Amino acid sequence: MPTLILVRHGRSTANTAGVLAGWTPGVALDERGAAQAAELPARLARLPLAAAVSSPLQRCQETLAPLLAARPELRLHTDDRIGECHYGDWSGRKLKELSDEPLMAVVQQHPSAAAFPGGESLRAMQARAVDAVRDWNARIEAEYGSDAIYLMCSHGDIIKSLVADALGLHLDLFQRISVEPCSVTAIRYTELRPYLVRLGDTGDFGGLEPRPDASGDAAGGRRGPEAPVGGGAGAP
Repeated sequence: MPTLILVRHGRSTANTAGVLAGWTPGVALDERGAAQAAELPARLARLPLAAAVSSPLQRCQETLAPLLAARPELRLHTDDRIGECHYGDWSGRKLKELSDEPLMAVVQQHPSAAAFPGGESLRAMQARAVDAVRDWNARIEAEYGSDAIYLMCSHGDIIKSLVADALGLHLDLFQRISVEPCSVTAIRYTELRPYLVRLGDTGDFGGLEPRPDASGDAAGGRRGPEAPVGGGAGAP
């Protein structure tokens, strides 16, 4: 079965503003996110990618643009099932503001029970993403063989939920997983089990450095007790 390369989109304007973007239109990469995307072709240069699948959202499409320009033979497909979680009424709101919502404790501690008002549940989000990967695994294997490698560009919570599924972790544990903007995660699928072979690889250890404010912040904080909904902005 194929190997799946999961790329989180580069840092976006919503990430740096501390806003939960969801499916809000017009959310683009910021300057750093564009630079991260520009580095992606070199980072993946050794991989013979059979295809690329993207979330339909602008920040993912922009992340893949330099890779597609460097590899004009690479076919791009779009799949709504790997689009961001539908956060409903939470979309477009500041994460600092959302931290006071009673639902946030459920999102952090019991995400399998969390459903966003006017949106979807995290459980439904994971189910559609896992279905998409299973379908694409079968399609890629049928077209390119069992040793094929293909790429998906998606979002923080989607990728975390796919990693949890690959590891056999309950969704309630997925907040323990961190994937920074433009990080690369790789899952090798086999008939008997998946293998997680890379997790959140950016090639940059800056995100591990101590920060002046150890409590973290809503825009990018990975230091605080809560996991940033949507994935956060990564290292400063």
